[in-house]
Amino acid sequence: MAEQASFLVPDWPAPPTVRSLVTTRCGGASKPPYDGFNLGLHVGDDPVAVAANRARLRRYVPAEPFWLEQVHGIEVARLPPSSALGSIRADASVAREAGVVCVVMTADCLPVLFCNDAGTVVSAAHAGWRGLASGVLEAALAAIGEKPGQVMAWLGPAIGSNAFEVGDEVREAFLASDPGARGAFSPRESGGKWFADIFMLARRRLERAGVRQEKIYGGGVCTVSENGRFYSYRREAVTGRFASMVWLDAQGHVALSLPSTPEP
Repeated sequence: MAEQASFLVPDWPAPPTVRSLVTTRCGGASKPPYDGFNLGLHVGDDPVAVAANRARLRRYVPAEPFWLEQVHGIEVARLPPSSALGSIRADASVAREAGVVCVVMTADCLPVLFCNDAGTVVSAAHAGWRGLASGVLEAALAAIGEKPGQVMAWLGPAIGSNAFEVGDEVREAFLASDPGARGAFSPRESGGKWFADIFMLARRRLERAGVRQEKIYGGGVCTVSENGRFYSYRREAVTGRFASMVWLDAQGHVALSLPSTPEP
């Protein structure tokens, strides 16, 4: 019998109408190398196991999440979609209706959740380095449609700065629009490579877009080093995906009764 799945509840002062949740790899029906709570259908896992995991997740959210076909771009889907036909090809989504679940799946890329101060709009964004450098967070803010100073963001688990090794092309992609991003890159002792701090890069992008520094939460949880909790493409290559979700609850905040994993 599959073990009970475990979750993280983001620690941010979101309004009572805003709910958010992050899955881990703990529990679930998937077999190695996807063990155990893999939610990605596109990574080679048994579709029956993924369906079982998604059905289990459905117990804790108000509706089936709107799963995206993520392509490392900056497209933002407005939810619910105008048509139920076909997949939703985007790397972020935004919702203004209660019970509509925005979700992104990651395994080293940075998930970012948003809400406005009034608790009337939410968004989730998938920020790999390409999407981050191209402006996916700024695109999500634009789709939210609020003054950035009235928006808060939460940075979820992603590859840490001691594991995110990149080449000059990645560094230059960020420095081209923000020379001050140099501080997010530290040179390796050999090999001409850099270690990048994706959390710092995201914070810089958000602050430059107008989000107040004190309203950016989370960050620092490394998917590569936390093997027992999160999937990591950099660590394992063939692996699963965990989900970061946010939605509006018209009934107001009610404490979730969730099996959880301890904070680091």
